[in-house]
Amino acid sequence: MASLHSVSCHRSSLTTGRRTSSKLKSMKLLEVLNALEEEESGQSREEIFIAPPNNASGDFTDEDSGDEDGRRGTHLPGNVLHAFVVPEDSGTGEDDDDLQLQPAMKKQKAVVEPQHVWTKRDICPDFTSWTASDPHMEDLKSQELSPVGLFELFFDEGTINFIVNETNRYAWQKNVNLGLTAQELKCVLGILILSGYISYPRRRMFWETSPDSHHHLVADAIRRDRFELIFSYLHFADNNELDESDRFAKVRPLIVRMNYNFQKHAPLEEFYSFGESMCEYFGHRGSKRLPAGKPVRLGYKIWCGTTSRGYLVWFEPSQGTLFTKPDRGLDLGGSMVVKFVDALQTRGCLPYHIFFDKVFTSVKLMSILRKKGVKATGTVREYRTERCPLKDPKELKRMKRGSFDYRVDESEEIIVCRWHDSSVVNICSNAVGIEPAGLTSHHSGAAKTQAQVHQPSLLRLYQEKVGGVGRMDQNIAKYKVKIRGMKWYSSFIGYVIDAALNNAWQLHRICCHDAQVDLLAFRRYVACVYLESNADTSSQGRRSRRLETESRFDMIGHWIIHQDKRTRCALCHSQTNTRCEKCQKGVHAKCFRAYHIR
Repeated sequence: MASLHSVSCHRSSLTTGRRTSSKLKSMKLLEVLNALEEEESGQSREEIFIAPPNNASGDFTDEDSGDEDGRRGTHLPGNVLHAFVVPEDSGTGEDDDDLQLQPAMKKQKAVVEPQHVWTKRDICPDFTSWTASDPHMEDLKSQELSPVGLFELFFDEGTINFIVNETNRYAWQKNVNLGLTAQELKCVLGILILSGYISYPRRRMFWETSPDSHHHLVADAIRRDRFELIFSYLHFADNNELDESDRFAKVRPLIVRMNYNFQKHAPLEEFYSFGESMCEYFGHRGSKRLPAGKPVRLGYKIWCGTTSRGYLVWFEPSQGTLFTKPDRGLDLGGSMVVKFVDALQTRGCLPYHIFFDKVFTSVKLMSILRKKGVKATGTVREYRTERCPLKDPKELKRMKRGSFDYRVDESEEIIVCRWHDSSVVNICSNAVGIEPAGLTSHHSGAAKTQAQVHQPSLLRLYQEKVGGVGRMDQNIAKYKVKIRGMKWYSSFIGYVIDAALNNAWQLHRICCHDAQVDLLAFRRYVACVYLESNADTSSQGRRSRRLETESRFDMIGHWIIHQDKRTRCALCHSQTNTRCEKCQKGVHAKCFRAYHIR
């Protein structure tokens, strides 16, 4: 396992994993990236993830250090940016844990691990079958919520008012009477969402009068200087009540609220995925391809638990083992899996089935989850199989594709299987065994044919259910928020907004079978409603007749909703208690279609 040596940088503090010792020298982050590009040896992936500053709870981290167009993330001052360059295998291995433990903890005596007795037989799990129903989801289906209504399940009235109060408090502490309202905050959110599918090199171009850049929907909703003022003071915590031991204290209240809302409205399912996501830090592209097959990703690492379809149930930004103490004798990754399971079990101790990859899997983790009544399956590294006596990988490679070997731990009822396909894969489970074994198609590149190979049952189920975090990442990356500030946590706020939109869209797919829209149309609807609503209520009355006419007939995202106060129908002019949520006009259900057609 690679050791860690500090490299003091002119613009940032980096820690690079290398086996050989290196002399400390001053260098820029860009020079480090160039050095990584020049390396041609090895096929492992290097990952750069950003950690908040050591004193992230200080006042200075709230200050904008410049306009987004004037300075790039690679030029951030060293007291704001801290990066860690780690090999793919590091961060959760046993050696890394030893390196990052405090000196007092290193002196503790090693815990004697129980001996495992491995037998070649199939697993006999004793879990109960999944019979749980989801009354909350049935209730959501009956409400027939619009995209805005689904999004506001997460950014609800309590969360919006909380952000408004903290932003106004922070502005007042800086002797600024901001006077932010909930309606204005929703308008700001609308602009951030819109930037995901309409992006300019400079955000101020939204308000320019030049015909090639002017965006009347944004310009009519809020003045440019008012948006910049609100965005610069956007705040999510009381600076007088920050936990100095928490590097994400500035956004911790928002994380707590989002996790609560995500779990409250999550679909109750049997299968979940756990993995790592990356909140990109600076530049419009946070990943960079390197010649030797080593993509470098820049940003905050986020531990994520999702459903198999990609609904984010629980998340926690990584702070490393120096700031997050692993428990139960596990490494950091395994500890995060246990925390996710604990969050799931707040809805009931049900036989959930969690899937994760080799970064997290160990026999010890499988044993802990089994005692909690939770099923788990994941690929595993050989050194974490507790010396399971499987066939040597070289021997297995000489056998035909589809060959496998397996053993079961007699005391814990945990199976470890080694399977040969295009490569040798180790997989571990406490719930699924070999039978019923099936067949899977394998493409032969040389013969250009499809061949059928044997596949154990736990491999087949793993491949079907493990991709939840990847699906969420894919959805977020399509139309992620592009507008960012120079505060260290500004990109993280964009990530939270994108995750909430992804979750709202996942609920839309479940609840609305007849009128489903794709993710882009869903985001456009939310952005347009927030922007047009603010233009409707602005004191200057700057909403133009042209804007109203265009949105009325655009045939995109018009939903009829109930209103408490009766108004006149925009078409027949009689009293009605329903209106179009996007147009903000009273319309009867019988007049709804005619009103929106030219």
